[in-house]
Amino acid sequence: MQQQSRQPELVEGNLPVFVFPTELVFYADEQTSHKQVLTLYNPYEFALKFKVLCTAPNKYTVVDATGAVKPQCCVDIVIRHRDVRACHYGVYDKFRLQVSEQSQRKALGRKEVTATLRPSASQESPNPRPQEEERRIKEQLADSVFFEQTSFQTESRPVSGGPSLLTVLLGLVCMAALMLPTVGEQESTVPVYLHLSVNKKLVAAYVLGLLTMVILRT
Repeated sequence: MQQQSRQPELVEGNLPVFVFPTELVFYADEQTSHKQVLTLYNPYEFALKFKVLCTAPNKYTVVDATGAVKPQCCVDIVIRHRDVRACHYGVYDKFRLQVSEQSQRKALGRKEVTATLRPSASQESPNPRPQEEERRIKEQLADSVFFEQTSFQTESRPVSGGPSLLTVLLGLVCMAALMLPTVGEQESTVPVYLHLSVNKKLVAAYVLGLLTMVILRT
């Protein structure tokens, strides 16, 4: 009986995932600590896709929650704490980085990173956490439910519906004012009461310039 030859396959969930750091600590009184960076390393000979999941996605924003890492490269994932309140002090959340091959959907490996918010770095104890606290944290995170973390683009702005109708109408009025004849012009079929002074035309030009800037920004 001829034995079929099998190619080695990556077992789902068994691929080691290399992430640094393995714990994120945010401090309420340090604005700079509200932004943390996770580095995902890919030491393998093939590219990896990654996805970031979180037990409390509403408390954080993640830049590029999904993406890819080239072989033997790394990628930085920026995580910001956006709900810094006293009621969240000491609460442990978890991020899960799930990786897979680019051509497959099944997760080849995963790594979990804890995240917590603390009042101040000055109140930190230099000694490691006691075993009782470690046990409490593990119990708290034992039955964690992960949710997909929505991607957040850096410095992104909501899509605008364009300039308002009032802005457009005001711009048209200013353009019409600039097209009217100036006071003192003799050869014009426009009634005299519609002739504008130079100062009024300068004001119309100034307002039109401001409206143009507003329209370009929207």
